[in-house]
Order: sequence, then structure tokens, then C-alpha cells
Amino acid sequence: MASLNFRHIEIFWAVMTAGSATAAAALLRTSQPTISRELGRLESLTGLTLFKRTNARLVPTEQALLLFDEVKRSYFGLERIVKAADAIRQYRHGQISIVCLPAFSQAVAPKVCKHFLDQYPAVGISITPQDSPLLNEWLSSQRFDLGLIEDNSAPPGTDLETIFTSDIVCILHTGHPLCAKAVLYPEDFEHQPFISLASNDPYRNKIDNLFDSSGISRQLVVETHSAAAVCATVALGVGISIINPLTALAYAKLGLEIRRLSLSIPFTVSAVRPQHRPYSPLVDNFISSLKHCCLELSDQLRSIIDSDALA
Repeated sequence: MASLNFRHIEIFWAVMTAGSATAAAALLRTSQPTISRELGRLESLTGLTLFKRTNARLVPTEQALLLFDEVKRSYFGLERIVKAADAIRQYRHGQISIVCLPAFSQAVAPKVCKHFLDQYPAVGISITPQDSPLLNEWLSSQRFDLGLIEDNSAPPGTDLETIFTSDIVCILHTGHPLCAKAVLYPEDFEHQPFISLASNDPYRNKIDNLFDSSGISRQLVVETHSAAAVCATVALGVGISIINPLTALAYAKLGLEIRRLSLSIPFTVSAVRPQHRPYSPLVDNFISSLKHCCLELSDQLRSIIDSDALA
């Protein structure tokens, strides 16, 4: 036995909105006899008298008007679905959760968020700063859509892509005597007041090993977990330091001078995606903004260091 289907409702909607079988046929790109035939089937299947045929015209009955009220609600629901699908496709809705080292949340994330939100202004971004090893544990437990780490080894259960690589740099306050040099050597730090990262920081260990192997003794005056605090302290003239280039760039306009270190200690920024969270094109787009901004920062860093070398 035949049953009611969407085609019947579509034809009924067209007749009610267009006003006649002929206009409905044009709207649906079919023939007037097809419209009349399917309307008859709809009446037969529903047991309703929907139209009175008067002088070749279709006049809706009270039953038709009551049914049309219900059909309109269904169509409006369908329109909402279509609009929602369009909004999803155009990224007018969405949320990205990011966890990163505190240095990245201050030195990189604001610039990347600005670039990304210029393209997708309705997307929400949540950024949680966290230090290692808890940062890697959270990524492995699939708690975030994206992580930014200063490593080139992927935590378990994640995929990693290296975004930025450069050497760590020397920082001094404007007017420091060592600003006269374009490149600083370990011996330049002999007995200098030094602002240091915390003892558990991996780059602190690399820097300490550099000076220990060179037999250089610094005067450690301040120790802090925050790369931003190191830069702010150096900018006030308390001492000098060696820090990641991204945080150094963020403070370059606040009374901070950047110089190249004679020995290379590489610094890496990597994007980490948990393998077991739902795939999101928005994360792809955020990573594209991250790459764009890191390329700009790399160019800025090169320009500053090269200009100092020529000075």
C-alpha cells in the first residue's frame, strides 16, 4: 500500500504558497497534471479534502489550512537545519581549546588569535597555559584540540608538527655596554648579573651546561619560572639573560636589546594534535595562522639581529 512521502508534502507546500497548480508546477519544474495527480493521492492517503476545484481553480479548505500550519512548522525546522549547516560550513560557530606553555600564551598566541579571528570572527578560542610535564599529560589524555610545546617529540597519543625553529638569544637592557657587540660569547657573561629561568626548565639546564663547560661564572641575581618575567626584569636593567627568541621579540619594544649568541642552542615550537579527538578543520586553519605568524616573527627576528650586526 502506498504511503505518504516528502514529495507529497513538497507539492502541497508549493500549491499553498504559489496559489495554483500551474504556478506550483513552474516552481517545482514539473507539469500541471503531475501536480493535480499527486494532490489527489495526498488527499486519498490522508483522508482529507484539501481543495475545492472551482472553475479550474484550487481553493484550500479548512482542513488544508490546518495541515498547512503543521507543514510550515516542519519547513521552518528544515530551514533552521539548512542555516545551521551553512553556519558550520562557513565557520560562523565553533570552539577551539588550546593548551600551551605560558611563554607561548604571552608571546605567540595573541598574534595568532588576531590573525585567525580576522578570518573566523565568530569562533571561540580557549587558551590554557601549562608547564611541562603536565602539559604533555593533558595532550596525551586528549583534553584539548591543540597543544603548543617547545619540543620535537610527540607525547603519546598525539601527532606533532614543527612550526618554528630558531636559536635562543641574548637579551640586554638598552644602554648596556654589551649592546655594542652584535654577537655575545660565553666569556662576555663573566661576573655579569644574570636573570635565570627556574632550575627545572630544560633551557636553563642547557644554558648552565654551556657556561659550566666554558668555565664561566655568572652572578645569578634573579630566578623565575616565567620567560616574560625574565624579559621584564632585564628591561629594567637588573641584569642580562639568554631566553627564547619569541618572548624576546615580544619585549623588544620595551627597552630590550636582542643579540645573537655565538653558540647555537636551538629553540623549537611544535603544534600537537591529540589523535583521538574529533577531527576539526578549524584546528587546521588555526595551525595555518600559527605558521603565518611564526614566519613573520622569524623575519622580524632576522631583521633585528642583522641590523645589529651591521650597526
